[in-house]
Amino acid sequence: MYSRKVIEHFQHPRNVGEIKDPDGVGRVGNPVCGDIMEIYIKVKANRIEDIRFKTFGCAAAIATSSMVTELAKGKTLDEALKLTRNDVAEELEGLPPIKMHCSNLAAEGLHKAIEDYLKKFKREKGRVATSR
Repeated sequence: MYSRKVIEHFQHPRNVGEIKDPDGVGRVGNPVCGDIMEIYIKVKANRIEDIRFKTFGCAAAIATSSMVTELAKGKTLDEALKLTRNDVAEELEGLPPIKMHCSNLAAEGLHKAIEDYLKKFKREKGRVATSR
């Protein structure tokens, strides 16, 4: 049912945990299946310098959270915003159709974390522009 890569990312997820004082946080969930994800980012020079996640959900939810952090780390904000659910699923060598919503949640969580950072950037642009 699951690819070797999905199982690997579920059993040994990368970038698990929170970032103290994150630059952006994305919180998403699916009320139907109960999956909940939080993605935390640190941004430096317009790049995702660090990224972590906390996920409560099934094997696919954990694997997609892990994979999206791997895909986004080191990318510019614009590059990371272009990551899609299909990118996540393809990197995991596919997901069962019933689990594709998990890759959508992971990509959406990343996008929300970036949007949160951009809102803060606009609100605090004087401080952020000089310190980042």
